[in-house]
Amino acid sequence: MKRLVLSLLAVLSVTLAGARDNDALWDAANTAYVNNDYAVAIERYDSILATGKVSAKLYYNLANAHFKAGDIGRAILNYNRALRLSPSSDDIRYNLAIAQSYTKDNIGSVPVFFMLRWLRDVRAMAGSNAWAWMSLLTLAIALAAGLLYLLAGRIALRKTGFYCAIAFFVLFLFSASNAAIGRREAADPDKAIVINNAAPVKSSPDAGSKDIFVIHEGTAVTILSRLGQWYEISLADGNKGWVLAEAIEVI
Repeated sequence: MKRLVLSLLAVLSVTLAGARDNDALWDAANTAYVNNDYAVAIERYDSILATGKVSAKLYYNLANAHFKAGDIGRAILNYNRALRLSPSSDDIRYNLAIAQSYTKDNIGSVPVFFMLRWLRDVRAMAGSNAWAWMSLLTLAIALAAGLLYLLAGRIALRKTGFYCAIAFFVLFLFSASNAAIGRREAADPDKAIVINNAAPVKSSPDAGSKDIFVIHEGTAVTILSRLGQWYEISLADGNKGWVLAEAIEVI
């Protein structure tokens, strides 16, 4: 028992020491950023990430530092990482849009049915955790309304309970599906950002193959497959090809 207590105290001591170190790194990074020393700020933020600590605010500050340093690709990469953790943040979306305006590639997207686009925009208004809580709330209300329908003696109350139960059950299904989709997207390893200044897209995973086109830093791609040091990628407009793995980084 004594040995267990000592082990727990040792773990707690290490955890507290790590937290203090991260706080010191955070303060040092923010100070460097304020003093326009963006290289040092980036190094300090990366050191915090290396400890396993992640947050939307950390990725957001790191993205800001990369943007100020002129590294548009990594700025967009980290804004996207921050947005995955905090999809409802207007500040992250605004800064991401500014960074994207500096990219060289103007790639159109395949038209999306307006209803699907609307559903995607609604889903982006909250994170997966918020949608999960909403699904629990709407389910509870639907069940309460169902009980009202079953137990109420007056016809008016039974009608109210019936229609409310249906409406809130539909809302439960909607919010639960948004939560599931949000969690899947957050763990999606297929989205990446070009971090090299320019990356030739090849017709096959071979350095000697034909260049189809060139993409530049900050461009978003979807990874379709991997073969050795090559990724097969697709763009928003549907174009496909192969790029070196080192030219892109997964969000």
